[in-house]
Amino acid sequence: MALLSDVKVKAATIPNGKTQKKLSDSGGLYLLVKKSGKYWRLDYRFGNKRKTMAIGVYPRVSLKEARAKRESAKKLLEQNIDPSQSKQSDRRKAIAKSNAATFKGVATEWMAKQSAQWVKTTIVNTQAKLDKHILPWIGSRPIAEIEAPDILALVQRVEKRGTIETAHRLKMLCSRIFRYGIATGKVKYDPTVGLQGALTPLNVKHRATITEPKAVGALLRAIYAFEGTFVVQCALRITPYVFVRPGELRHAEWSEIDLEKAEWRIPAEKMKMRVMHIVPLASQVVDILNELHALTGNGKYVFPSIRNASRPMSENTVNASLRRIGYSKEEICAHGFRAMASTILHEQGWPSDVIERQLAHKEGNAIKEAYNHARHLPERVKLMNHWADYLDGLRDGAEIIPINSRQA
Repeated sequence: MALLSDVKVKAATIPNGKTQKKLSDSGGLYLLVKKSGKYWRLDYRFGNKRKTMAIGVYPRVSLKEARAKRESAKKLLEQNIDPSQSKQSDRRKAIAKSNAATFKGVATEWMAKQSAQWVKTTIVNTQAKLDKHILPWIGSRPIAEIEAPDILALVQRVEKRGTIETAHRLKMLCSRIFRYGIATGKVKYDPTVGLQGALTPLNVKHRATITEPKAVGALLRAIYAFEGTFVVQCALRITPYVFVRPGELRHAEWSEIDLEKAEWRIPAEKMKMRVMHIVPLASQVVDILNELHALTGNGKYVFPSIRNASRPMSENTVNASLRRIGYSKEEICAHGFRAMASTILHEQGWPSDVIERQLAHKEGNAIKEAYNHARHLPERVKLMNHWADYLDGLRDGAEIIPINSRQA
């Protein structure tokens, strides 16, 4: 049988009345001529079965290149490797590598790493930002080709709608993904560094809170006069005493609370920093919870939804209650009780380490953080009892001398 030549391959046509023509070379290699084009194929046997593998399309793959691929396939067969499966595996790896090198690929890899440390709401919110504001515009592009103007265009798209804070958050999110890309060798630099000063400056707004003692006392009296449902009354009254994050309070479960030990242990998966947190409960809080237990103690949540007891109360319940008693969002919010406690307790001279630990702020040493959930616990018990007594004094209008209770 005469071998194929470049001239024969180039001149090959389909005979009249036929739909295709097969021109054989050697070693199972042949050219399949169709109306749609000329295709290299390789017939071989593997595992006692006849198989055919696509080699490429002529003229993109020349005769010489087709023969080279045939020889490569033979070497695989000698190693008892199916060339078709090997080719498919190589293609999958190439696609995976290509995807990993796109911004979306790097972002997906980064999200998978971060998700192990984040609470569910953080994961959902971050993914939503990516899906809505970032990936539709730069997700499919190779991350190494993305420049500062590309990032500026997508954040300015948000900035023009007046959501300045969101624009800055998107820039920071992109920066974190680029820095991960640098660490994993997929990109050389972070183009967001070049956006310094390119966005409208962000006016930092601290959580609305009240720290002047007389004003705090008035707020507490208004809280105790609130006439909402009993569950909401209890949630609103407990909030100033425990100064946890609003989401941590509304997701509180009876299984986490030991009223005899006066202790609430919040599981790591519910905490922003993914570390179990202990909240010592002052006697005032235990009294409120004992009353509430009679109503909701047979269920899962301490503060269940009024519409569905299998779900926690709405995330806006405490804030809505504050509005009903006459306090605007510019005056106080549920999260603001943390700032209230931090400010006043620091002014009273309590050690910052004790306050920060009770606020569940992250320490610099992640390993130390993970194992020291009970750090400063005896002092924190004193602090929480002092804080509850101090608040009651303000509420009742007593004269309060703001001294560190450790010295009293």
